[in-house]
Amino acid sequence: MTDARGPAAATMASVTPLVLTFNEAPNIGRCLERLAWAARVVVLDSGSTDETASIVARFPNADLHTRAFDDHTRQWNHGLGLITTPWVLSLDADYVLPEGFGAAIDAVLAEENVDAAEARFRYCVFGRPLHASLYPPRAVLFRRDRCRYEADGHTQRLKVPGRTVRLAATIDHDDRKPLDRWFSSQQAYARLEAEKLLASGGAPMGFQDRLRRGGVLAPLAVLFYTLIIKRTLFDGWPGWYYALQRTTAEVLLALRVIDRRLRR
Repeated sequence: MTDARGPAAATMASVTPLVLTFNEAPNIGRCLERLAWAARVVVLDSGSTDETASIVARFPNADLHTRAFDDHTRQWNHGLGLITTPWVLSLDADYVLPEGFGAAIDAVLAEENVDAAEARFRYCVFGRPLHASLYPPRAVLFRRDRCRYEADGHTQRLKVPGRTVRLAATIDHDDRKPLDRWFSSQQAYARLEAEKLLASGGAPMGFQDRLRRGGVLAPLAVLFYTLIIKRTLFDGWPGWYYALQRTTAEVLLALRVIDRRLRR
């Protein structure tokens, strides 16, 4: 049987959630509350200095490990090495699973010849959901022995050799960390993304990457696309907050791209 939150008993024995943390005290409790169904949750921390560890300790099924951070790709792959079940549920600390997510997991595991399942996300600003966002679907449930993470600019990409399906559930992305932390992270992301864009040389690029590599129009395009096309204009201050965040991220990237060109 599947209850409102967790999957069936057979599924529970096959899936281990994996969560990465670094100073995630504002988020990790909400994430772990929705993972009470799991026999074991692996939390891989990068040396948090806030209350992250003490919050994780409140959850008897959470198994906290610590590893010094070098990059996200190595961190995720190290986490995979701590798991023994056939399936992994890979989550950021600011993800909150919906009620009934267990049934979506059951449906995926009941299918044949599936290596991974991707989820769609509902972006929230301080708990208030937006009409839409720029946050793309990503594979969160996958076979441990078939999939590995690879570096992709400022982020990482899961390499899935076989079939990927879509989970019949939407995950809330609801980051409550301080704005200063966001700015710090975006500066690091912009540096890595600029290196990726400028190192591509003459390799084929999609329209979005060509626009970003230009270094000028991308911030304006993102502001228009987020407010008008994605309709965050109708979400009030949370919508403006999100749109300005995304535009600021593109401004930081544009500055990095132009700075690299001027220094050549």
